Amino acid sequence: MKIFTSEQIYAADRFTIEKQQITSDILMERASVQIFEWMNSRLQGAQVKIHLFCGIGNNGGDGIALARHLQEHGYSIGVYVVNYSEKRSKDFLLNLDRLKERKLWPEFLDSECEFPELGRDDIIVDAIFGIGLNRNPDNWVATLIQHINSSSAFILSVDIPSGLYMEQLPSSSDNVIRANHVLSFQAPKLAFFLPQTGVYINQWELLDIGLDAEFLYKTKTGYEFIGKPEVLPMYRPRLKFSHKGNYGHSLIIGGSYGKIGAVQLAGKACLEIGGGLLTALIPECGYTTLQTALPEAMVITCDNDDLIDDISYEIQPTVIGVGMGMGLDKVSIKAFSAFIEKNNIPLVVDADGLNIISKNPKLLKNLPKQTVLTPHPKELERLLGKWNDDFDKLEKAKSFSKKYDCIIVIKGAHTIVVYKDVGFINSTGNPGMATAGSGDVLAGMITGLISQGYEPLSAAIFGVYLHGLSGDLVVSDNGYEAVTSSKLVGHIGKAFMELFRRPEQEQNKEIKEV
Repeated sequence: MKIFTSEQIYAADRFTIEKQQITSDILMERASVQIFEWMNSRLQGAQVKIHLFCGIGNNGGDGIALARHLQEHGYSIGVYVVNYSEKRSKDFLLNLDRLKERKLWPEFLDSECEFPELGRDDIIVDAIFGIGLNRNPDNWVATLIQHINSSSAFILSVDIPSGLYMEQLPSSSDNVIRANHVLSFQAPKLAFFLPQTGVYINQWELLDIGLDAEFLYKTKTGYEFIGKPEVLPMYRPRLKFSHKGNYGHSLIIGGSYGKIGAVQLAGKACLEIGGGLLTALIPECGYTTLQTALPEAMVITCDNDDLIDDISYEIQPTVIGVGMGMGLDKVSIKAFSAFIEKNNIPLVVDADGLNIISKNPKLLKNLPKQTVLTPHPKELERLLGKWNDDFDKLEKAKSFSKKYDCIIVIKGAHTIVVYKDVGFINSTGNPGMATAGSGDVLAGMITGLISQGYEPLSAAIFGVYLHGLSGDLVVSDNGYEAVTSSKLVGHIGKAFMELFRRPEQEQNKEIKEV
């Protein structure tokens, strides 16, 4: 699913109006009807007090039009026009007249007014600012926003929480509505998925207002939201007359004294996701442990008991995953650097491999094209340098990816895979996955997918999705606190099964659970 900028959304509006030969207020009416139907299906006429705070632009017009539908269906409402400017959009004025024709007179709020009393059991519809906001709210509007946030009432925002920008941070958290739920038109907004802006949104949902499908399909975007419809076409089915050699030979390089478990997790994940063969190159100290814990793997060792001091092998791997648990001893740095300078096999670099590259950035020019880098936040900062905010971080990652022709997996609540000019935002995963070894599992999964013939970008996107889906399945069985990386690995097979579960199977599952 594409994620559009505000300019692209406005262009889609204009194109739709022209192609469908409609007026702009028809689009506003579609939006208000969709919101009303969403609310009515849940409230079923319940006489809870609904407060609608409407700006004087098109977002406010949506709220004014919604008020008309709520009144016509007997709901108890209060309508407030937040009079922050002398300018009015024509569709706002049109819907305001329609509201007055029905003898419903909104209360106009300005800097001199007392704000309405809000009860904790009330519902607030936030339609003050939309996606076109480009400046800080006036002080009195910011105070109104704080008044709304402090009410403890359920807050439903129209399209985007008021005060939240599309592509930059708000200057103050006091300037932004903290929405319990956002009904966003046609497509989600980038701000929903970033740590510094996503905190203003508890949940979001999409409403289809009939923007032209062809325009949306053909418009190139800088970000895409990845769900099941996007990853299913990536899947490569296994053929009946195939053997382990058809699914690649992965080499996992890493480990040090006390950190052999990182290689075990990565290697197990590599096999669980379908890799055909696995060899692990580790220090001598991990030989017995790994052969016992992961009998499916072949193991070769360095001469050093505790560290990777030499990376050499006689096998012909399809892909190499490197760095997990390796450590930053000078002998390991030397061995890794020498390996990078001569390697031309597809590569997934994780953990200390990334830290070594950060200390020796000249190694970047030796990475094979479309090498996958899987940094956690501090490792990413060492690679990119400091960033000003989450939006700046993404731009730096895109520039870095273009410069070195690499794929960056920015791990987080919504992991984002960046390749050149596009970021792919993942939809699966949960807070329970913030646990030791989760990154090792992800690196192993991506390695295993590349070994089977997936292109590196598809492997990264698909691997991130399945990794998060595995975590969601673990949580459904164990709860957030009991998620461990070993359980993530154990649920990879179930994630594949969930991926292909048909809707009727999901319904049957729910019935059995009840």
